[in-house]
Amino acid sequence: MERVEETRQAILDTVCSGVLTHEQKVTGLEKLSESLIEVLDLPPEYLKLKEAGVICDLGESNAPPRPRYIVPDYDRLFKRGCEFLELTPPADLDEALNVLSIFIRHVPSVTNFPVFIGFLDRLLEPFVQREDPLYAKKKIGLFLRYVDRTITDSFCHADIGPEDTRAGRLILECEKEEPKSVPNISFLYDPQTTPEDYALKAAETALTSAKPSFANHKMFLSELGEGYAVVSCYNGLLVGGGSYTLSRLRLGHLAAGAKNLAGFWPLLEQAAETMMAYMDSRIAFMVEQSGFFESNFLAKEGFISKDRFTAMFGLVGLAECVNTLMEREGKSGRFGHSKDADDLGVAIMKKLDALVKAHHNPYCSATGGNFLLHGQVGIDSDTGESPATRIPIGEEPEELSDHLVHCGLFHGYFPAGTGDVFTLEATALRNPAYLLDMVKGGFAKGGRYFSIYSSDSDVIRVTGYLVKRSEMDKLAAGKSVLQDTTALGLGSARNGHILERKRR
Repeated sequence: MERVEETRQAILDTVCSGVLTHEQKVTGLEKLSESLIEVLDLPPEYLKLKEAGVICDLGESNAPPRPRYIVPDYDRLFKRGCEFLELTPPADLDEALNVLSIFIRHVPSVTNFPVFIGFLDRLLEPFVQREDPLYAKKKIGLFLRYVDRTITDSFCHADIGPEDTRAGRLILECEKEEPKSVPNISFLYDPQTTPEDYALKAAETALTSAKPSFANHKMFLSELGEGYAVVSCYNGLLVGGGSYTLSRLRLGHLAAGAKNLAGFWPLLEQAAETMMAYMDSRIAFMVEQSGFFESNFLAKEGFISKDRFTAMFGLVGLAECVNTLMEREGKSGRFGHSKDADDLGVAIMKKLDALVKAHHNPYCSATGGNFLLHGQVGIDSDTGESPATRIPIGEEPEELSDHLVHCGLFHGYFPAGTGDVFTLEATALRNPAYLLDMVKGGFAKGGRYFSIYSSDSDVIRVTGYLVKRSEMDKLAAGKSVLQDTTALGLGSARNGHILERKRR
C-alpha cells in the first residue's frame, strides 16, 4: 500500500511539474502507471538484492510491452517500403529522407524513441551520388536538425563508416557546423579500410561536437558478424533484432557485503544467477504474453524477427568492487594503478564471463542462447560507483597511454558494448591527428569504443550519451529543456562528476 501511495504522489508531481514538457510528462506517467502492476515470476532473492542496490532493472516496466532496444533493418525499408505506413521505396534523396523521417517516429524502445536510425551514410549514398553536393548537404542537415528537435532523447543513434562515402562526409560536415546532442553517432573505424583523411575528418568533428565516437569495427565484426550495429549509448546488437532487456549488476554494492575476497565469489555467483533468472522472466513475458511480435508492424513485415534478439547482462562499479576487496584483503593497490588490483578486476570479469556463457535462454538464439555482457554507462542517481569498468573520475592515470592500455584489459569482455570517455584540451582542435593516433593505439591494445570531446565544447559526452552544457545550465535554473536526457546529464554532473574528467 505504501508503494501505491508513493506512486500516486509521483504521478501528481509529474502532472503538476513546471519544468517538464508535455511529452516528458506523458512518458513519465506511462512508466509510473506500469509500475503499479506485477506480472513477472520473480526469482528467490531478487527483491532482496534489488532493495540492497545490487541488482538494478534500469526502470524497465513491470509488464514490458516491447523489447528494450529495437534495431530495424532499414535496408529492407529502402528496398521494399512499408505497407503499414504506406511508404514505397524511395527514388531520390528527398524521398529517402522523408521515408526515414516517417519510419523512425514509429520505432519504439524503452524510452519510446528509436535507439537506432540506421547506417545513414550507406542508406543515403546512392541518392547523394545523384545530387548536387550543396543541395545534398542542405537536405541532410535539415534531416539531422529534424531528428534533434523531434527525437528528444540522446539514446537515439546512427552509424557511419568504415568505408568512405560522400554521404558520410556530408553528415560529418553538418554535425561540425551545427553541433547537436541528437542523434548520437558512431564511426565504425578500421585503419585498413577507412581512408586516413576520412578518419581525420571524423576526429575534427568529434572535437567540435563530441561525436562521432570511434568503434573498433574489427572487434565488433569478429564477435557479432556483418549484421551488427552500434545503437543507443554504444550497444553492439544485431540488425533486424535487438535486445529484449538490460539489467545491471552493481559490483561496488555487491563487494560492500563481502567480508573478504573468499566470501565475495559465492555472492557474485548468486547475484549473477538471480539477475539472469529475472531477465528470463522478463523475456518470457515479452515473447509469450505481450503480443508484441504478433501485432507490431515491424515484426509482421520482417523489419525485425525474434531470432535476431538477445539480452544484455550489464554491470557497473568494477573499480569500486576491486578497491573494496583490496582493502578487505589488507592490500593498498587501487584499480587502474596496481597490477594486483587490475589482475583482480580481470579475474572478476573472467568469472562473470563464464557465468553468463553457462546460462541458456531459449529466446536468445541469435547469440547461441546466451546473454551478452554489457559495460553499462551508469545512471544519473549513481553515487560512488563508476560506469562499467572505467577508472573513477579523479583517479585517471597521468599518462594517457597507461589509461588506454588499461581499457584494453577489459573492453574485450563486452560484445554488447562498453566504452571510455576522454576530454581533450581545446588546443587539440588544431591537431586532430593526435586524437586519431590515440584511437589507433587504443584499438591496437584491445580497446573497443572511445568517445572524445574538447574541453570547451558545448555538446559533451555524459557516459554513453550526449547533452549540451548550455541546456544543463537552463535546467539547473528551473527552465524547461527539449531533451529529456538533459536531466540525466545534470544528475550525472552532480553525482558522477562528469565535468571533472582529467583533461588530456
